[in-house]
Amino acid sequence: MDKQDKWGIIFCPRSGQRRPGKLWRKIEKCLQNEGISYDHVQSETSGSVDRLVKMMINNGYRTLIIAGGDSALNDAVNSLMQVESDVRNEIALGVIPNGLNNDFAHFWEISDKDIEKTIQTLKQRRIKRLDLGYILYNNAEGQRCRRYFNNSLTIGLVTSVINLRRHAKLMGGLKMVSYFFSSLRIIAQRLEYKMHLHINTDEISGKVMTVCIGNATGYGFTPNAVPYNGFLDVSVVHHPKMTQLAEGLYLLFSGKILNHRDVMPFRTQKVTVKTCGKAPIGIDGRLMKQPKGEFTVGIEKEVINFIIP
Repeated sequence: MDKQDKWGIIFCPRSGQRRPGKLWRKIEKCLQNEGISYDHVQSETSGSVDRLVKMMINNGYRTLIIAGGDSALNDAVNSLMQVESDVRNEIALGVIPNGLNNDFAHFWEISDKDIEKTIQTLKQRRIKRLDLGYILYNNAEGQRCRRYFNNSLTIGLVTSVINLRRHAKLMGGLKMVSYFFSSLRIIAQRLEYKMHLHINTDEISGKVMTVCIGNATGYGFTPNAVPYNGFLDVSVVHHPKMTQLAEGLYLLFSGKILNHRDVMPFRTQKVTVKTCGKAPIGIDGRLMKQPKGEFTVGIEKEVINFIIP
């Protein structure tokens, strides 16, 4: 069979996964039951997805499936964005959720509990052209860099909370309870950062608790964002009073965070971050090294073919 008709699957065991082989056997059984022709490789490290994607593209695969989470999917789209557009336009990207965070898959209601249904959905190969957000920045060596994201770029407190959630899931069990209370403690510390942002015609300068720039739901902070309208949604969160924290958490988990009085929502195609202090920055749930100086967050329209339900 021509490799253009075969799936190229990259299996990415999540950190701390006790029996990755058991999960792969389950995926393999579903693939065989559906009569799908495929080849697969397993990523050795978090940095190997980029290399494996390029290898599969160079070997002629035109359906690439990432069995992994948000970080692995982020690596995959960044690898795809490095190939010529005429090649990229022939490639369809899909996901079988298998990560500590699977928020982009969940946006499409792709379950990490029902592998059989997910594979049946992928087999239908219903493709949608998606936007990608990006950050354009200088690294510590002064080199100009561009990094893409599917879901969101976060600055400040929300980055710390997402990172804490990753560690809690990694440890499992009652640690998720610990995560919840640790999140409350972080929020109660009322961390804030001196930021200067330019969004549309607005200049925001002063102390800000967190900023979420979402191409999709942004872990609940940009609930109305969709990765196919050519815009980014931005939530700038100022410091709520202690009495408003419970309200804020309720609105966050119920998808109504934009109703909170201390949240400023925007819809834009470009955000210029002139300064953000030493606020941690996350991209699709993964911490990134601090950019040097001013940086820009923007959007590229309809650049990835993604298989959706």
